[in-house]
Amino acid sequence: MSITRNLHPLILSDLRQYEQMLFVSGPRQCGKTTLAEMILAQVGIGRYWNNDIPEDQILLTQKPSFFEEIDHGKGVKPLIVFDEIHKFPRWKNVLKGTYDRSRKDFRFLITGSGRLDLYQKGGDSLAGRYLLYHLFPLTINELSGKKIPLEDFLKSPNALPEERPETPSIWKGLETLSGFPEPFTRGTEAFYRRWTQAYSKQIVREDIRDLTHVRQIGQMEILAGLLPEKVGNLFSINSVREDLKVSFDTVKSWIGVFEKFFLVFLITPWSKKLTRAIQKEPKLYLYNWAAISEPGARFENMVALHLFQAVTLWNERGLGEFGLHFVRDRQKNEVDFLITSKKNPFLLVETKLEETEPAAALLKMKKLFHVPAVQLVNKPGVSRQVTRDDEKILVVSADRWLSSLP
Repeated sequence: MSITRNLHPLILSDLRQYEQMLFVSGPRQCGKTTLAEMILAQVGIGRYWNNDIPEDQILLTQKPSFFEEIDHGKGVKPLIVFDEIHKFPRWKNVLKGTYDRSRKDFRFLITGSGRLDLYQKGGDSLAGRYLLYHLFPLTINELSGKKIPLEDFLKSPNALPEERPETPSIWKGLETLSGFPEPFTRGTEAFYRRWTQAYSKQIVREDIRDLTHVRQIGQMEILAGLLPEKVGNLFSINSVREDLKVSFDTVKSWIGVFEKFFLVFLITPWSKKLTRAIQKEPKLYLYNWAAISEPGARFENMVALHLFQAVTLWNERGLGEFGLHFVRDRQKNEVDFLITSKKNPFLLVETKLEETEPAAALLKMKKLFHVPAVQLVNKPGVSRQVTRDDEKILVVSADRWLSSLP
């Protein structure tokens, strides 16, 4: 199955326009290596380096300028791909020296399953020397291949998109197999179950153990196993701390590590005052949503990742200043998601498994914020423009609306 990732055309365009190194960060096994290899093949000249290959580690240690012998061919700048270089000792120093010495003659694409923008392991700052992108697990808009232009979406985000017959089956596959390319393309739940049993353990036992100072790996694995039950609710560090019998700061630190290695992402409540939002409990979601057994929480997580991927891509394309939050008032009325633009409310999104009557909280928040609102339903064939109290709300199947998301 050939899948064009959302980042593919953006990276090719930026390689032509900019001199900076391009960093692609994202979860382990989400397709970063495949994307890098496809881009290298299109460029046509360059070198692929992988930290997981012992010979490549030795080569970079002994001769950091190994790639400078590549023939430039017909005046094309060769592309040098460094895959998982954040595992290499003093990787920031290596990249800084390499870039400063060779940026006029070579282009550089860097991938990593640790957050290359946040992960600190010594070395000089790379500030100003790179552009950062995030690659997510597969989304339905990548798989269906038909997205509306962002300009049209921003004008009318609650417009009813075109219905496509293939999207319900794609959505069902994502729901049961996750958006990670290998289990999704293999297409069987048996393989997914075998894959997912090893996935988080590999991250904790290999990546996190080797690249951080955490030594309580066993308890960290227990924490990772508890997280699918926490999706969809306010995430209380205190409740988890009591379960694990460790300190508040320890759990907070471990969740931060899980964020850096793309096991989880957090969504904060929206507030006009940033300090107030920081002090309130966030909601936690998984990149591997298919590990969640409760249907409502799994559906909410799928929508969360699709929206998170969208706003991240828009920001990284330089198209605006977008954010993703949830809304909760003092009476505990809550809407699952609020997309913001320039820190102001832009679009409300609520998730329901089957309910096609607009949620009361969604209607209330729409009146309060005066922005468009969409209620996504986890079943095919739903498309209603509902008017309540002079407020119009789109109630639509998630597969239909998200497949058109820019």
